[in-house]
Amino acid sequence: QVQLVESGGGLVQPGGSLRLSCATSGFTGDFYIISWFRQAPGREREGVSCISSRRQTATYADSGRFSISRDSANTVFLQMNSLEPEDTAVYYCAASIGPRFCQRLSRAYDYWGQGTQVTVSS
Repeated sequence: QVQLVESGGGLVQPGGSLRLSCATSGFTGDFYIISWFRQAPGREREGVSCISSRRQTATYADSGRFSISRDSANTVFLQMNSLEPEDTAVYYCAASIGPRFCQRLSRAYDYWGQGTQVTVSS
């Protein structure tokens, strides 16, 4: 059973940084993808960044400020720099078993974490 647990959200001032973590477990097989999504009030969920089991990465939201990485324990991180109030949202970790390449759309993902709130405000 795949499990995803996010942490690291909180309140940060504009221009600040946060690093979100997604602890993962239960993965089987050689190919999978793990992504970060976010959803702001009144807006659709959007893909932020993705990393595959072969360490392909893709960043969809303002690639100059966000970056994704993964450690040997398969914890996935989202480093967010120069945060803006528009980045305020619930950030979700999501996974799909089987795909070799990153997918941007939420419908490609079968497993989701509970989300972590990021608020950028002075």
